[in-house]
Amino acid sequence: KKPAAAAPEAAPAASEAAPAAAPAAAQHAAPAAVQQAPATPGGRVIASPYARKLAAQGGLGLEGLSGSGPGGRIVAADVQQAIASGKVSPAAASAPAAAATPAAAASKSAVIESGLSYVDIPHSQIRRITAQRLLESKQTIPHYYLTVEVQVDEMLKLREQINASFSKDAGVKISVNDFVIKAAALALKKVPGVNASWQKDFIRQYDNVDISVAMQTPTGLMTPIVKDAHTKGLSGISGNVKALAAKAKEGKLAPAEFMGGTFTISNLGMFGVKHFAAIVNPPQAAILAVGAADKKVVMSKSGDFSEVSVITITLSCDHRVIDGAMGAQWLQAFKGYVETPYTMML
Repeated sequence: KKPAAAAPEAAPAASEAAPAAAPAAAQHAAPAAVQQAPATPGGRVIASPYARKLAAQGGLGLEGLSGSGPGGRIVAADVQQAIASGKVSPAAASAPAAAATPAAAASKSAVIESGLSYVDIPHSQIRRITAQRLLESKQTIPHYYLTVEVQVDEMLKLREQINASFSKDAGVKISVNDFVIKAAALALKKVPGVNASWQKDFIRQYDNVDISVAMQTPTGLMTPIVKDAHTKGLSGISGNVKALAAKAKEGKLAPAEFMGGTFTISNLGMFGVKHFAAIVNPPQAAILAVGAADKKVVMSKSGDFSEVSVITITLSCDHRVIDGAMGAQWLQAFKGYVETPYTMML
């Protein structure tokens, strides 16, 4: 029998963000009835140039894909939706009429080769595109990393008080990650140079703060977006994240809900991971990796020793956009909001 081939290491996989480069908003209005994509007499599927580009980047076959454009033409939104659902077959010289799902396509019988036994698991569309974008990121983006420890005792106390103030029927429970998202969003407004992306002839600095949150799903890593996070309260962020997580697990995220974003957060603290460094999610310029809370003895200004709770965070930056001093300024702003959490509510 063949044991399953070794999966990617858990920590880097979850920290590495999924692609966010393609525009989220669909440019073409979908008609009431979706039509099968028409083909020319030579068998060539009719699709827009941008839809073909997205399909090529994602390794998708357009054959069999339903088009929502005029006359059943395949447009960008159709390809983006296919990527989100993970149900489209990879491009091939001769695509079968119906492709098997990854689970069904995985070899169920052990095949012995060179004394090794294994199971080949086909790539999902999400994993295929994630791999492509992360490889592109590591090969083309000059990464550097800044790490600091942040005391979270005051934040944990405030979280406990807030959650205690809500009745059980309200269904509201603020998480540590909700505080992290809020603090990151406010820090991006204070140090806007981090809320930016590298373009060929300029650096684009964004006014809106859209936080991509890395989540593991059955089809692979996704990064649903909490839009305008700096304008939302903790309960609003909490509700938004829960709703996005549920849709991501069901494969029902719309393209606009995961394509885009201006900054990414990857939190592995719930898995007990103390420290890790994430890969920048292009075209964004930075990603924050958050570790688990740990106890540490520190000396106060008065010379006394006390035990505090700390988390280790690492900011991965694109050096073309964010200089070291700017990255450090952002970390100090983030640290200030977390260590004095009441300032997030002012």
